[in-house]
Amino acid sequence: MRNVIEYTLISIDGVFAGTDTSGFFSYRDEAYLRDGLGQLLACDAMLMGRTTYENFARIWPGRNHMWAERINTMPKYVFSSMLERAEWNNSTIIRGDVVEEVTRLKQQEGGDLLIYGHGLLGQTLLKHRLLDVLDLSIHPLVLGQGRLLFRQDESAHFRLVAVKSFLKGVVKLTYEPQP
Repeated sequence: MRNVIEYTLISIDGVFAGTDTSGFFSYRDEAYLRDGLGQLLACDAMLMGRTTYENFARIWPGRNHMWAERINTMPKYVFSSMLERAEWNNSTIIRGDVVEEVTRLKQQEGGDLLIYGHGLLGQTLLKHRLLDVLDLSIHPLVLGQGRLLFRQDESAHFRLVAVKSFLKGVVKLTYEPQP
C-alpha cells in the first residue's frame, strides 16, 4: 500500500501560508535541497487541492532543473469541484469524494503520494486517518500573520520518527499520526 506524505514548510510561529512566505527560501542550503529532492524523487505522484495546483501550474512549467523536471512530469491528482481544466502536464482533476479517492489511490501499486502544504486536502486526510507521514520543515523566522498549520478546532496526536537539522537553522521533523 502506498503512503501519503505531507511536506510542509512552516515558521517557528506555526505559519505555513500567508501574504509573504518568501523568507523560507533564504534558509535553503545544499543538504536541505538534497533532502527535499530525495523525497520528491522517491514519490510517484502528487496530491493537491485547487489553490496549490494553480500556484504550482503557474510557477513550475517554465523551469528546467531537476526539481522542475520531476514535478512537471510526475502524475498530479488535483482535488477540486471548482477547477474547470487542468492543462499542466500529467494533471488529473478528481471531483469525487476525497476520502474514497485517496483510499483508492493508496491501494494502487506504486510509490508514495506527496502533498506539499497543509490546506483543506491535508486537513481532510489527517481527519480521516489517510495521512501516513507529516514532514514539517521548521524555518527560524517569525511571520507574525498568515494561515496557521492547524486550525483551532483540529486535534491530532503524532509520534516523532526522525529529526534532521540543517546548517541555516531549518529543522525537519518527521511524524506519524497516531490514533
